[in-house]
Amino acid sequence: MAGILDSVNQRTQLVGQNRLELLLFKLHGRQRFGINVFKVREVLQCPRLTALPKRNAFIRGVAHIRGQAVSVIDLSMATGGKPIDDIHNRFVIIAEYNRTVQGFLVEGVERIVNINWEAVMPPPKGAGRYSYLTAVTEIDNELVEILDVEKILDEISPLSTDVSESVREQSNPQTLEDVTILVADDSTVARNQVKRALSSLGVKMEVVKNGREALDWLKAKAKEVGGDISPHVPLMVSDIEMPEMDGYTLTAEVKANPDLKKMHVILHTSLSGVFNQAMVKKVGADDFIAKFHPDELAGAVQKWLKTDEPAAQAQTST
Repeated sequence: MAGILDSVNQRTQLVGQNRLELLLFKLHGRQRFGINVFKVREVLQCPRLTALPKRNAFIRGVAHIRGQAVSVIDLSMATGGKPIDDIHNRFVIIAEYNRTVQGFLVEGVERIVNINWEAVMPPPKGAGRYSYLTAVTEIDNELVEILDVEKILDEISPLSTDVSESVREQSNPQTLEDVTILVADDSTVARNQVKRALSSLGVKMEVVKNGREALDWLKAKAKEVGGDISPHVPLMVSDIEMPEMDGYTLTAEVKANPDLKKMHVILHTSLSGVFNQAMVKKVGADDFIAKFHPDELAGAVQKWLKTDEPAAQAQTST
């Protein structure tokens, strides 16, 4: 198992080609789940766990791994299932999300598969466990469920979405009355976090669930305004991991389109520890913000909107 991720560092060429690699695992029974390999640091047999007083019920304990204390979350319990039993014969996926490292207790880990984001679909609408899905795909004629880890982590330890007063004071909403920011993210929790943080700046937002929806919306907007959309939509904040079309591919499509290319793009993603700076430059993104720090996101939005204030003012005066 220790060798299953040996080649992760050589896999970055997949980024920007609308492809991803999933590490497949199981919680209970035959159902397979997937996690993006770029989120994963290592996979190991569950080590000895130390119980903590007053811990969240979904955290089975803390493991000391390579000099770091890592909380180990029972993914089955966190998604409404029964606890994983016989944990010392199970596995822990060590992953980095939103600037922190977590361990996810799973029943078993299978293999890594290479797929196209176009084959990854939004989850079916419904209740129950589907509320914890961010996407689904089909592998070996079986459904693979991709969990909304950001939602799970937010339920265990909610993040503040409050922007500090000092940052809010730098905003000038009077010049932004007729412009809109486009936000693209497949996670319901992440979309709500961004909306709550940026609403305090007095900016208007259009929110979509994936890169395909974002590109379709932008093209329709360009047709509506008759060309360059940047005076109307000066900025897009996009996740990277999204079904149907990822954020890298979306950015490349935007920058290659004459009507869209003047719009600024901030990539806002939980891929913080394994982020590929060279690929961001390659696709033409203007900025990268690791999830989730409201002041950093708000500050970046203000920065790129200020570069377009003359255009916004001209649009307002017409």
